[in-house]
Amino acid sequence: MVEAAPTPAEPVAPEAARSRGLGALTPSATAFALVLNALWGGNAVAIKAGLRDAPPLRLAWMRFVAGGIVTVAWAISTRQSLRPTRAELRPMGWLALLFVTQIAFMNIGQNHTTAAHAVVLNSTFPLWTGVFAHFFVAGDRLSPGRAAGTVIAYLGVFSLFAQSFTGGGDALGDALMLCSAAVLGARQVYTSLAAQAVSLPKLLLTQTVFGIAAFLLAGLVVESDPWVMTDRLALSILYQGVVIAGFGFIAQMWLLKHYLPSGVTAISLTTPVWGVLLSHYVLDEALAPTLWIGLALVIAGSALAHWSRSRG
Repeated sequence: MVEAAPTPAEPVAPEAARSRGLGALTPSATAFALVLNALWGGNAVAIKAGLRDAPPLRLAWMRFVAGGIVTVAWAISTRQSLRPTRAELRPMGWLALLFVTQIAFMNIGQNHTTAAHAVVLNSTFPLWTGVFAHFFVAGDRLSPGRAAGTVIAYLGVFSLFAQSFTGGGDALGDALMLCSAAVLGARQVYTSLAAQAVSLPKLLLTQTVFGIAAFLLAGLVVESDPWVMTDRLALSILYQGVVIAGFGFIAQMWLLKHYLPSGVTAISLTTPVWGVLLSHYVLDEALAPTLWIGLALVIAGSALAHWSRSRG
């Protein structure tokens, strides 16, 4: 369902923030946000662990089943309609296509690279969002500061590819993960536009239904690898579907509803750090110097782009 922490499409102006009662993060809210982003960082680790017992496409549809249950339960508990109108079918279809493409890149790519590489590369999706928004969203132009931050972050990406070519990863897997981040950035922009006409629960359920159908069919056709429902695979599915797609998404939305997006987004820059550390301690992945260089450049570039956007 949702594979990266949702971030606000646009910064909220101070006047609008005050009118909505948004405030700076309190110490307790900051601690909660850090824990939440640690959970988001563990998503790549959970996927990598699940791939040891199931091929990538089969893992994807099983994850969506768990996430779909959470989505439907949330929509029912909040009394939100899930029945689409005829006018909503087209944007929902395009969103489903982007979503299935992005998840396919992500799961197949992560099957060929480390969890640490995956979480760092996936964290570049806000930068891709900014690039696509520059061309497709009126008034959301790339400032010099945001452009500079994007370039710095992509230098970090090149550092990861350098590690792949020297035996510290897999260049094909890294390339697919970067494609996943790019499609995710495009999907963020399209979701922002589609959400003006289609409610969020309908968009989420569209992703879930199409994800289950597409990956179930594709897995039956192209995947012949054996799989077994181990405790590790069950935990992986529950983590991705319930912890991330369920609790993680709702909790992130709660933070954005009560606190300034700039603070929430700044805390989200810690997600790749958590992911790299968890990949080392949970999966015993090596932490090469080029990985830390790439991580530092991605975080620094993202922070500069975010700071420039907030000032703008």
